[in-house]
Formats: sequence, C-alpha cells, structure tokens
Amino acid sequence: MNTKRRQLIAGAVAGLAIALACAQEAIDEAASTGDEAPRFEVDPFWPKPLPEHWLLGSTIGVGVDSRDHVFIIHRRASIDAGTELGAEADPPAAECCRAAPEVLEFDPEGNLVNSWGGPSDEYVWPESNHGITVDHMDNVWIGGNGATDSHILKFSRDGRFLASYGQPEMGAEPDSHSETRFNRVAEVAFDAEANEAYVADGYGGRRVAVLDASTGAFKRYWGAYGNAPDDTPTPPYDPDAPPLQQFRTPVHCAEPSLDGLVYVCDRPNNRIQVFRTDGTFVDEVMIAPRTLGGGSTWDLAFSRDPGQRYMYVADGSNHRVHVMDRASLEVLTTFGDGGRQAGQFIGVHSIATDSRGNVYTTETYQGKRIQKFVYMGLGPVTAEHQGAPWPSGGGG
Repeated sequence: MNTKRRQLIAGAVAGLAIALACAQEAIDEAASTGDEAPRFEVDPFWPKPLPEHWLLGSTIGVGVDSRDHVFIIHRRASIDAGTELGAEADPPAAECCRAAPEVLEFDPEGNLVNSWGGPSDEYVWPESNHGITVDHMDNVWIGGNGATDSHILKFSRDGRFLASYGQPEMGAEPDSHSETRFNRVAEVAFDAEANEAYVADGYGGRRVAVLDASTGAFKRYWGAYGNAPDDTPTPPYDPDAPPLQQFRTPVHCAEPSLDGLVYVCDRPNNRIQVFRTDGTFVDEVMIAPRTLGGGSTWDLAFSRDPGQRYMYVADGSNHRVHVMDRASLEVLTTFGDGGRQAGQFIGVHSIATDSRGNVYTTETYQGKRIQKFVYMGLGPVTAEHQGAPWPSGGGG
C-alpha cells in the first residue's frame, strides 16, 4: 500500500474516532448537567380489543378518575359509514363493524368496563362533542365545539345525567363577556380545593371562564395577559409579528395546578400562558413557534408528584408530546412522531395522567385511538426528540 493511501486511511480513521468521541462527549455532557425527565414506554396492547366489532372515530378527549379508570370520548359521525360500518347497513353488508358508544370507560388493565353517551330527551347532546374530564367528585364533564354548542354537560361516572350549564343556542354570535352561555367549549378542568371548574371557552370564545363546580354558577373570566377578552376577528398567525394581546380560537385548555397557577393552551398562538387563579398574568412560553395552521399547544397534563414538577403538552400539528419543566417552562425533550404505529401520532389531541404517572393520549382526525405510555421513572435527557418510545428491546 502506498504512503498516500495509508495517510488517507489513517486520516479517515482519526476523523471517525474524533466524531465518535464528540458524540459521546455530547451525551455525557447532557447527562452530567443534571437535566432529567420522565421516561415512558408505549404499551401496544392497551387497551384490550373492543367488543361487538366496535370502532372509534376521532377520539377527542381523555380523562382519569380517582380509581385510575380512563374515560374517552369520540365522534361516531367521523367513522366512514360507507366503508367501515358494514354491520350497520340495512341490510347488513358485513359482520363488521359498528360505531362504539360515544363514551368508553376502561379500567387500569385496559378492560372496557362501561359505555354510554349520545342524544337523550334529558339533555342536548353536543353537535360536535369535544373534551371529556373527570372532576374531584368523579363527575364527568363534556364540552362541544359545534355551531350550537354553547353549553357544558355533567354526568356521574356511570353516565347518569346531572346538569347542563349554559344555554344551547343556534348560531349565537361570539360573546366572551356572557355569563349565561359559552361559545364552543374545548375542555373543562378543576381546582379541587376551591371546588371550581375552569372552562377553556373555546372555539368561539376567547377566554377562560371559572364556575362553581357543584352548581355551575358563573364566577369570573379573563382573556390573554389578563386583558378583557375581545371577540374582534384577528389576522392569521404570523410567527414574526409581535405577540397578539388576545387569545386566538381555539382556547384549547385551562389547567389549574396545585400551587395556585393556571396554564392556558392558546393553541393557534403556539403558546402557553400562566396566570394566578384570579386571572393575573404571570408568564408565557412559546412552543414550536413557527407552527402554522392548527398550532402546537393542544392540551396539557401535569406529572403526579406532589410538586407537579413536569408538564406534558400534546402537539397535534407536529405529532409529538413535549415534556417540560413546569417551573422554568423549558422543553426538556419530546416523544412520539407522525405515524400510525404504536408510540406515533396522527393529531394527538388530548392528554391525561394517572396516579402511577402513566400518560394517556387520544388522537383526532384519522388517528382515532387512545394510547397508553407507561411511566418508567426519571432518566437523563440525551435526545431533543426521542421518536416513538418503544419498550426496551422493541423496534425503533
């Protein structure tokens, strides 16, 4: 072998060694900084198969009760009747399939234990149901983002109708100052100590509204930065423009923490704003700020440690979950990616945690499913984007 060839090979080997050393140094540095985050593995066998050849449509909400039972809500109308619901044809065109009831309840092992929901003479079912959450008394609350959905429904956890708050109105104009109706509510969350319900209001409104959780009595409301809400139409989101002083629709979540703060998903503005419970503005953070269209901040849930150290943000546009330090509002890492395999997402829409720290997500659009991500403890942050968090020894 001539001298020049030896020099080239030696240089290539040296370069590879340097690159590997640099990569390892980066990993070691990330681990040595003390940055750590919750780790998860997707459970591809949760939940168990549904009975009766049931199918889910766009799965638009998830909540967890005091027993770690998981409730989801989906849209039956989003299932393609022509190609998917052969068993519902008249006469039946095939043995499979049928649309599942709107609300499904699973136990921690993934067994279906109850199902209910849909129109009734007792109440007005939402034109387009949106969001399902379970309060501190194990009551189930459902919103709606259809044209006539200016109300909220409350049920017992076994599906018994309890109350309707707000007056359903056909074609009502947005009014973010109304104390008698809402405007296409995205989701409801709860402050157990104060017995209050926080309403993300919503797809027509531009505010957070607070109710008495027992009576539904209206208590207070506010807009972005604590401003009075303004329903004047806003221009399309521009990532290079100054921050908009109002929420954009949809205002997609309003989650109170245990230490007296409220975290609001201002979805098309790609931001989370933080308030005190009286509506005083505290802070904000932009997440994936160059995201257009549907925005990046779709829903959030807190870790279940006493200090709620971490926050998980569902990003339905970028098909991932952002794992954040709640105090600093820093994104530590993400998991998930676009796709239909376990651990991937199409339109990850809603997110919730159980008492063991597990994370549950639902997917809208053509995702049409719920997934469980099993909490595996804390570990060093070694990647900005983890991709699908497969079980140890599984695929990439």
